[in-house]
Amino acid sequence: MSGPGAPPRSESELDEALSRPTPAVVEALLACPGDVAILGAGGKLGPTVARLVRRAADHAGSDRRVYAVSRFADATMAERLEEANIEVLRADLADWASLASLPEVPNVLFLAGQKFGTRSLPSTTWVTNTVVPALVADRFRASRLVVLSTGNVYPLSPVRGGGSRESDTPSPVGEYAWSCLGRERVIEHASRTRGTRAAIVRLNYAVDLRYGVLVDLALKVAAGTPIDLAMGWVNVIWQGDAAAQVVQCLARASVPPFVLNVAGPEVLAVRAVAQEFGRLLGREPVVTGSEAGDALLSNTDLAQSLWGPPSVGAERLIAWVADWVSHGGVTLGKPTHYEQREGSF
Repeated sequence: MSGPGAPPRSESELDEALSRPTPAVVEALLACPGDVAILGAGGKLGPTVARLVRRAADHAGSDRRVYAVSRFADATMAERLEEANIEVLRADLADWASLASLPEVPNVLFLAGQKFGTRSLPSTTWVTNTVVPALVADRFRASRLVVLSTGNVYPLSPVRGGGSRESDTPSPVGEYAWSCLGRERVIEHASRTRGTRAAIVRLNYAVDLRYGVLVDLALKVAAGTPIDLAMGWVNVIWQGDAAAQVVQCLARASVPPFVLNVAGPEVLAVRAVAQEFGRLLGREPVVTGSEAGDALLSNTDLAQSLWGPPSVGAERLIAWVADWVSHGGVTLGKPTHYEQREGSF
């Protein structure tokens, strides 16, 4: 099995590394007694969060139940979570009767959302990102509620400014981003009118080696595919660190909602990252265009003041991705489209 600094070489090693609990995660769960439900547990982040909560609860000596809630179109994923002693519940969060059938839990991590397909069917995105959160907030009004949002609620910001802060006024670009701001607003309304303790997490580009911005870049370098430099700067964060911060936000849930940017602290130049992948993979990167002076960037000073820097920095994460790609590691084939500057997905 890979150690703390060694790159994961298999999916089992990767899932173990992603869900390795830290003392801070264990402490956060101790501050929030009771069962935990992860809604949208079948998505990219959900399985990592579910495993992390289960392992942290076990470290804390707690016999609390951990529920993974999703439609689970992928039966294999459901089986793997059950093997990890996580209780799988199949539910359609857009259906009130299905939502009402879920057990009462004091701690809810709401991770469901839709990004891709917005351009072709925007109505589904709005229902998923705005109506469903309203239903969830009503159903679990007495629970602590952590809601996953996105850094896309911010506008493109000048690179030299270091990224948008939580106190900045949202100014979404594109319908997907507007629907995500809608999610935040209905959660804020529920918190203020019903007293629901909530936290809103604005995530900006998690990487788990099977997908993410760095995986997109590494695969393009390996294949000789041109890399557009128009979105020339990015934040990325190891998905294990992102999941840890999501769980830790349970203890920060408040009225009105606590809002937190979750992203890597480094502002990475896409050109430099491509060149480093070229060095590691033995291929000359192909780049086109030139960098604009702004990008979708998030400032993470608040998160670092609470919990310190991520455990896996950008340099190590780039090396891990290169190692994974060079050894033929499984990838999901789902590009992030990070280079999109008009917010059309």
